[in-house]
Amino acid sequence: MNTLKARLREFKLSGIYKSIEERLSFAKERNLSYTQFLELLLEDEANNRKDNSFRKRYAKAKFPAHKRIEDFDFSFQPSINRRVINDCLTCSFIKEKRNVVFIGNPGTGKTHLSIAIGINALMKGYKVLFTSVSEMLRNLNASKADNSYYQKVSFYLAPDLLILDELGFKRLPGYSADDFFEIISKRYEKGSLIITTNKTFEQWTDIFTDAVLAGAIIDRIVHHSTIIMIKGPSYRTKNLKKRGNKNWFLREFNYGKKFGVDYGILLDFEA
Repeated sequence: MNTLKARLREFKLSGIYKSIEERLSFAKERNLSYTQFLELLLEDEANNRKDNSFRKRYAKAKFPAHKRIEDFDFSFQPSINRRVINDCLTCSFIKEKRNVVFIGNPGTGKTHLSIAIGINALMKGYKVLFTSVSEMLRNLNASKADNSYYQKVSFYLAPDLLILDELGFKRLPGYSADDFFEIISKRYEKGSLIITTNKTFEQWTDIFTDAVLAGAIIDRIVHHSTIIMIKGPSYRTKNLKKRGNKNWFLREFNYGKKFGVDYGILLDFEA
């Protein structure tokens, strides 16, 4: 057995290496044929490689937290069309090089949903990268100092799904807007995006300072995309509401009125 396991390790068949003794006992008990025994071993190896691939891609995805769709409280955000979210969870939009944009107040679950979709994408074999917009732009700007800019651009173009979180929390300087356009334009119809933002498209000119540039960015993002607008209070106010802190809760809830859009609507943009 030691010689056999040494050869399995040599050939890097770690799935079979870990299960060989258990499978031998199982095969003897069930009187399996050689073919059935071999099928079991190959299935163990395939599952082990799949698990290893998932773990490696999960680490590279750099999610800030592990968020499952099962843990999302749809009853707290009734404006969200669960059928549309379930469609996103199939990850067909990645295969079709489409985008998903979540628009809503801070704390309404945009990041949770984007991570849950990203994890499903990993389970289906896709490569995913999660980053805040500010972190990506900071890295791109810093890369100009050591002439690694295009290498860093390639880093953000490589994943099948790039999740850009927190667009619009602060106005971007001109050079950052150019860098953002660089990523968006080069991923256009070549790789999928999920973007979370607290700004409606009409407000994106405030983010990018240049109305023409903002229009070009929106045009590339919105084409072939699903826009999910979330109307509702922050999850962070949920417990406060239960404790009776009504004034603070209502103040947070009324913040949503500043958006000036009907968040209950799902918009699906096509050519």
